[in-house]
Amino acid sequence: MARYVINGGRPLRGEVHISGAKNSALPIIVASCLASEGETVLENVPHDGDVGTICLILRSLGVELWFDAKGRLHVKGHTLKAHQAPYNLVRRMRASFYCAGLLLARLGKAEVPLPGGCSIGSRPVDFHIKGFTQMGADVYIEHGFMKASCPKLKGINYFINRSSVGTTINLMIAASLADGTTVLENCAKEPEVVDLAIFLNGMGAKVRGAGTDIIRIDGVEALHGTEYSIIPDRIEAGTYMFAAALTGGDVVVKDIVTEHLRSPMLKMEEAGIIIEKGDNAVRVTAPNGLKAIDVETTPYPGFPTDLQQPLVAAMSIAEGTSVIRETIFDRFRYVDEIRRMGADIKVERESAIIRGVTQLTGAPVEVTDLRAGAALVIAALAASGRTEVYGLEILERGYEGMEAKLQGLGADIIREETETVTDIFSQVETINL
Repeated sequence: MARYVINGGRPLRGEVHISGAKNSALPIIVASCLASEGETVLENVPHDGDVGTICLILRSLGVELWFDAKGRLHVKGHTLKAHQAPYNLVRRMRASFYCAGLLLARLGKAEVPLPGGCSIGSRPVDFHIKGFTQMGADVYIEHGFMKASCPKLKGINYFINRSSVGTTINLMIAASLADGTTVLENCAKEPEVVDLAIFLNGMGAKVRGAGTDIIRIDGVEALHGTEYSIIPDRIEAGTYMFAAALTGGDVVVKDIVTEHLRSPMLKMEEAGIIIEKGDNAVRVTAPNGLKAIDVETTPYPGFPTDLQQPLVAAMSIAEGTSVIRETIFDRFRYVDEIRRMGADIKVERESAIIRGVTQLTGAPVEVTDLRAGAALVIAALAASGRTEVYGLEILERGYEGMEAKLQGLGADIIREETETVTDIFSQVETINL
């Protein structure tokens, strides 16, 4: 139990280095366990809560993995032996369900709890399960677990509803060791999907078409370990870019792939943010303040849903009225927290209508989901006075070293532990009757 205490009103200045992409690292770490021989060494792995959780899940399944002194993750996938993933870990995040595709492909059976994760509306795994069933698995749900078995998965033609990133990734993992060819249609095109495909091919898989609507996977008999470096986190990069603009700062965001941020940067420039592009870096300033814009979140290469919340925080002090339409998930549950800081935001169905105010003010706020937590932090950096951001266990699932990175940019931010239940009861007088 922890909180950030932020004294806002300081422009961010300096350089910030972006970590590896959490949403790429998670499936790649899982997929590394497809290898029946050799060792995989992964570089640029973010040290955040979700990565820690997936490592604990895989270790519980018998996988040998560890970080070396240089921060590289070593994985020996051939030691995978157990087929039941623990509920207490899987419930923490949705990406843990990637273990289902892994276990079916490697062991021919899987018992995986239905996953948890951020509170951003219903996100069923029906598309995953339907895919496994068509690949020949006998699947049923019992006591909150997906239980599936199949001696050898077979290749299929499968249309993915809603261009689901999770379904695309899970079926890519499963199909890599299946008999025959799998053709996935209406695939997600996100950079993290492409990153996984490149990694799998480095292990000896045969994956073609990643980044397009159709991905073709020719199953192979076995995969081997390899060395690979995770792509930079485009969501973390966009968050710091919004933070720089919102505080009226001057920040160089380094170690990024600018093409992955093309759509967000176009909208940032429309809002009056000046972006100077360099080699794997951008300089972000907003000397004339921010202007209201309208945005609709869509699958890649459109504006990402994971940057919707930082965008709303930025538009809360922009000149004019913005309309932000969310088409992917139910992600406006955090708006009441930004309103506590003085924002003028009205939610109508899937849209947030934001009338810019001249100043936000510090207030105690609670993190409702991962990306909302980032939005609250950057709003606090721009607000006058003191803000306490509670619920860091959610925020720290997906952002490595946020406190240190912001301190390096001149932010007045510290992390404090808050009271536990034991602490509270220690303050209650005990009376012996």
